[in-house]
Amino acid sequence: MTVQENPQPLQTSAPGLRVLAVDDVPAALDDLCSLLREAPEVASVTAAADPLDALRSIRGGEYDAVFLDIAMPGLDGLELGELLRKLATPPVIVFVTAYDEHAIAAFGIGAVDYLLKPVRAERLADALGRVARMASADEQPPRAGADAPVPDAMAALPVEVGGRTRYVQRSEVRFAEAHGDYVRLHAPSGVHLVRMPISRLEEYWEGAGFVRTHRGFLVALSAVRELRSDSVGGVLAHTDLGDVPVSRRHARQLRERLLKAAQQGEFERPT
Repeated sequence: MTVQENPQPLQTSAPGLRVLAVDDVPAALDDLCSLLREAPEVASVTAAADPLDALRSIRGGEYDAVFLDIAMPGLDGLELGELLRKLATPPVIVFVTAYDEHAIAAFGIGAVDYLLKPVRAERLADALGRVARMASADEQPPRAGADAPVPDAMAALPVEVGGRTRYVQRSEVRFAEAHGDYVRLHAPSGVHLVRMPISRLEEYWEGAGFVRTHRGFLVALSAVRELRSDSVGGVLAHTDLGDVPVSRRHARQLRERLLKAAQQGEFERPT
């Protein structure tokens, strides 16, 4: 069903919920979207395959509710929910997960329901009823859309250290190195392993001063002290934590970005 532009408030007697579904497992996402589209309360469903896609969708559209998976690489559903809660007009949040141990945390950030996979149609109907009541309780305030600021999703990344989760600030990271399905974050606090392909990290961080220098490396522009030649005529980007290889393909772009950053005074970094 296509959502029509209508200056009048949605009537509770007609379907009208705009829903965003987020899950990194394609089959689970398809199942959830199918269930949502069959629900009479729902006017439109948008699918997002990961938190980055979800944030892009929220930046470009308006949603009454977000149905979130929890276990996702890079940024999990709870962390994404925390970000959504900071919006001027946050959508209603429903978590959909295979794990029951996160319920307290989920309700702690304001979720209206917590659904366990596989989702039963009757439980989904209960959740949509709660969402509809929350949506109808709003007196049509301005909704988060293209003009609303979306919180920075990746200013910090969770890493496991000795059985504990700590957060590595993006501003600490000098460069990132691909390691299979993981990346190694090189920071003064050590080398931290994060489950995320480097191509996805590049998507998250390319607008925050990180640039690809090689198939397997990203470097923070502010961390580059100089460009050096290696023993075979290649280029290395020197940082205080080591040298980062620069492929011929990426060398020109890196030089241009470094020049622009220098002109804009972007090389100051706390010691």
